[in-house]
Amino acid sequence: MTVPRAVDEPARLGPDDSTLIRRSLTEAEEFAAVFDRHANAVHRYLSRRVGTAVADDLTAETFLVAFRQRQRYDLSQPDARPWLYGIATNLLHRHRRTEVRQYRALARTGVDPAVEHDAERVVARVAATTASRRLAAVLAKLPVGERDVLLLIANEEFDYADVARALNIPIGTVRSRLHSARKRMRAALADLDPRTHEGA
Repeated sequence: MTVPRAVDEPARLGPDDSTLIRRSLTEAEEFAAVFDRHANAVHRYLSRRVGTAVADDLTAETFLVAFRQRQRYDLSQPDARPWLYGIATNLLHRHRRTEVRQYRALARTGVDPAVEHDAERVVARVAATTASRRLAAVLAKLPVGERDVLLLIANEEFDYADVARALNIPIGTVRSRLHSARKRMRAALADLDPRTHEGA
């Protein structure tokens, strides 16, 4: 289920995000560069959780909310990703049932409804992956706060500070939620780890 950060993310050339957001306060069109820089990554994050159709709408809404709230952005932060992912995650909470259905469908069938299956080999590979199915079942049962933290760290490669900023929670809470989520995952998937059978 871990998705490596996409290689097609736009290179961060030119001014940092805080500079663009500051400029957008007087020249609104400057905010378009923030969208161009981060929209694909935000969409991937959302589509992994609720599917492409819902992610399309949520991505648009994320950037609309960000644009409307840009005067509240902490200009000391050069990278807007945690802020944008925080907005996206808050919007996502209205779709918790959709997200849980996605994970249950993956656990049941082995076919991830959040992934576009253009090739038969992709479908076959996903369908054959027992670990993905079991992982999805565990993700569906995780408390939403633990799931948010785990997926931002595992799929988006955020560090603890970025997750804390995105979710507006203390770093200690990030650590405890991650610890709890990992403990649940290990317990559920222990028999798939060959190390648990060493010396048996």
